[in-house]
Amino acid sequence: MSSQSQQASPVPGLHARLSSKAVVYFRLTKPRIALLLLISTAAGMLAAGGGTVSWGLASALLAGGFLCAGGAGAMNCYLDRELDVAMERTRRRPLPMGQVSPRSGLAFSIAISLLSIPVLLLVSPLVALLSAAAWLYYVLVYSVYLKRRTHQNVVVGGAAGAFPPLIGWAAVTGGVDLSAVFLFLIVFFWTPPHAYALMLVVKEDYRRVSVPMLPVVLGDKGTGRHILLYSVLLLVLTAVPAALGLFGMVYMATAVLLGILFVLFAAILYRTLERVWAIRLFRYSNLYLAALFLGLVLDRALAS
Repeated sequence: MSSQSQQASPVPGLHARLSSKAVVYFRLTKPRIALLLLISTAAGMLAAGGGTVSWGLASALLAGGFLCAGGAGAMNCYLDRELDVAMERTRRRPLPMGQVSPRSGLAFSIAISLLSIPVLLLVSPLVALLSAAAWLYYVLVYSVYLKRRTHQNVVVGGAAGAFPPLIGWAAVTGGVDLSAVFLFLIVFFWTPPHAYALMLVVKEDYRRVSVPMLPVVLGDKGTGRHILLYSVLLLVLTAVPAALGLFGMVYMATAVLLGILFVLFAAILYRTLERVWAIRLFRYSNLYLAALFLGLVLDRALAS
């Protein structure tokens, strides 16, 4: 019995080590960001399909989307590894912690990014092309060029995160029309107030590594003013598709109510500049986007 136990014991240990390593590589994909992108993708897909799509299309799109987004996130971790070591918010990521070597992290990013291409081609060549464009934009335009050079990095670079709902729409319709463009613009204008609220909380991290995020360059008051401005623009923008007849009244009511709350949170933050309101706005912005897309899907489902 003792001999058999000793021979069997390495197997559970091996499984534990493999599971632990898998978790580390999963964390390298920035899963929270990837999840938000997949929710946006699913929203565009379901809205275009009137609330229903085939399991085959949904599975291929979401699996390929995760590989693409996760690959971009892992590449960002590789490119920012020296910054991440110096920042409190990021120093516990796998690369700064030494849980993954830079070479392995780079190889992992390239591997899953390339793997996403044949999976997304199962959906359509257009979807694969748009996804590749989003990957290149996030990695090359934002991570490599904009992030360290301009305080408009989040605004211009935010275009990468606006691709998913457009991709979801294109996966179902086979093209990009005005409705898809508005979905892109909604996420594009949502990104600055969402990101700037977080930047207010962690601005000292970016000051320490000389990354010109808006609060570092313009201060809290200037950042609060930008947050309020983009919140008002977002409220107006989200109402336009319904005014043009692209979406219905369920969407319109959802967009207006959620948008008014967004502006209210932003106005309170601008007036107080308190950390607690920055955190509340950041958390609400996540809820806002999910609820807005849910309202859109319900609107389209009722209309179909």
